[in-house]
Amino acid sequence: MSELFFLLMFIVLATAFAIASVIAAYVLSYRSDDVEHAPYECGMKLFGGAKIQFNIKFLNFAIMFLIFDVEAILLFPFAVNFLSLRLYVLIEVILFLILMLFTLYYAFVKNILRWQ
Repeated sequence: MSELFFLLMFIVLATAFAIASVIAAYVLSYRSDDVEHAPYECGMKLFGGAKIQFNIKFLNFAIMFLIFDVEAILLFPFAVNFLSLRLYVLIEVILFLILMLFTLYYAFVKNILRWQ
């Protein structure tokens, strides 16, 4: 009974401390004006917004870059230990490469990488 009580008290106190920290940070924080939140600070008043609209075509290239960049990162340990790998690991790497080639083929078929 006493062990469960101490565990419950620890959880309650930890939760109360976390909530109290968040509330204290909100109440005691310094409220600044909008100029301090500007993306560029040069001493002049702002005359426009900081939001820049990008063409959606860049998103496709960025996603494909991330996919194949992660692939390269995941293949690096296999390339370093290539001579000491067992057969099932090599089969898994080959299946992974086939999956990535299928992804690239799908991107070409759906014209994801075509710039228009």
